[in-house]
Amino acid sequence: MTQTRKPYTRPLDLKHGQVDMAHGSGGRAMAQLIDELFARHLGNEYLGQGDDGAVLPAPGEGRLVMATDAHVVSPLFFPGGDIGCLSVHGTINDVAVMGAKPLYLAAAFILEEGLPLADLARVVQSMAAAAAAAGVPVVTGDTKVVERGKGDGIFIATTGVGVVPPGRELSGRRARPGDVVLVSGTLGDHGMAIMAERESLGFEGADGQSPILSDSAALHGLIEAMLASGAAIRVLRDPTRGGLATTLNEIARQSGVGILLQEKSLPVKPAVHAACELLGLDPLYVANEGKLVAICAENDAERLLTAMRAHPLGEAAAIVGTVQADDHHFVQMTTAFGGRRIVDWLSGDQLPRIC
Repeated sequence: MTQTRKPYTRPLDLKHGQVDMAHGSGGRAMAQLIDELFARHLGNEYLGQGDDGAVLPAPGEGRLVMATDAHVVSPLFFPGGDIGCLSVHGTINDVAVMGAKPLYLAAAFILEEGLPLADLARVVQSMAAAAAAAGVPVVTGDTKVVERGKGDGIFIATTGVGVVPPGRELSGRRARPGDVVLVSGTLGDHGMAIMAERESLGFEGADGQSPILSDSAALHGLIEAMLASGAAIRVLRDPTRGGLATTLNEIARQSGVGILLQEKSLPVKPAVHAACELLGLDPLYVANEGKLVAICAENDAERLLTAMRAHPLGEAAAIVGTVQADDHHFVQMTTAFGGRRIVDWLSGDQLPRIC
């Protein structure tokens, strides 16, 4: 991703310049873009090797975990985040919910001709800040440019690598009847922040700012605190596309169980609830990017809840349901009125391009 020679003399115009096809050609313009933007902000000892791949130190004991994700969110910038930090957080979380310590990231950028360099710089800087805060460096990457009209500004694909310590087993296959379901905080924040920005809905809080912010965050610190509690955690997942409902249906199918939620226990911010009502959406199906769902043994639920609430990213954690024996593998919910309804898989795509 880096170049050792500098076959250019004029610096990038990061204020007024735009991405053009030459930035993906492999020549001078591309070398300059990499040197003056990507390497400048994302640089580290591994990225600085300048080869087609990074040579990394091997982990000690444990097993490797690798996850990859593509990010096509629209708009690129939204209340609480942008495509840059989202691409870092999303992939770190996919590694971390496997019980792994995230170690490294790789990133591929697909840029559209005409993208303002100022926007690209803003995205890369956000990405660099998120990676630095998480302690997970971007160690290799790639950049391609497509013709105007054949992209949507910028797409980012990230791959993460981590290591799981010996003896740690977390999987969607491990939920058992009697287990307890917890979430780490309020539901639907990310998806509704995207929707409000995209549709210019104009939700406004008392301070004049949007009351709905994306929850985009790296969760590996919270997960380590949860694991350190000693609770018997069976499953961890980040309920992104399709929201909590789809994630729980996936787990129910994997484990061959049913799940019963309690509507009164589900944490949803009033502004998110109001926005969902306005748009005819259900918060259970709205994406999250900084929340997780945990399933643990019944006797450890309170201990795990305490550990979650002691962490800044888990202050609004709640116990929301239980795992049931069910040959049909249904996810159901006891409503606020005492009835019961099926919480089915998401049908269609109610909120496209949210991550």
